[in-house]
Amino acid sequence: MEEHIDWMREAIREAKKAEAIGEVPIGAVLVRDGEIIGRGHNLRETGHDPTAHAEMIAIREASQRIGAWRQLNTTLYVTLEPCPMCAGAIVQARIPLVVYGAPDPKAGCAGTLMNLLQEDRFNHRVDIVSGVLREECGALLSDFFRNLRRKG
Repeated sequence: MEEHIDWMREAIREAKKAEAIGEVPIGAVLVRDGEIIGRGHNLRETGHDPTAHAEMIAIREASQRIGAWRQLNTTLYVTLEPCPMCAGAIVQARIPLVVYGAPDPKAGCAGTLMNLLQEDRFNHRVDIVSGVLREECGALLSDFFRNLRRKG
């Protein structure tokens, strides 16, 4: 569990990069053999791109870095439970393990609303570890939206 905490702290660093530019603070890192091969933070507003989620960016970066779309023997750490789009990309990339911090009651597809990561009808299923640094990951989001409402 200690290793998961260390990598989740890296994902939190990515989330703080998003927050610093006014984006919703969500971050992700993709790890293989003890090394980060992909990093991402939310860039939807900045890039005017609905697909610019932290997970998508981390997966794209890793794929370019290793020269392959299959992300075998990797673990994706993300501060917020993946949405349907990201869950689909995770399955397509053949990522074997996802570790996330806070659940997403509005779009979570790693068990909260549905579980696309472990859908038996798909040709790949993903192991899931949830709730790693849950309070810290959740506080990033709740503090961000609280401050946004104050400014509003």
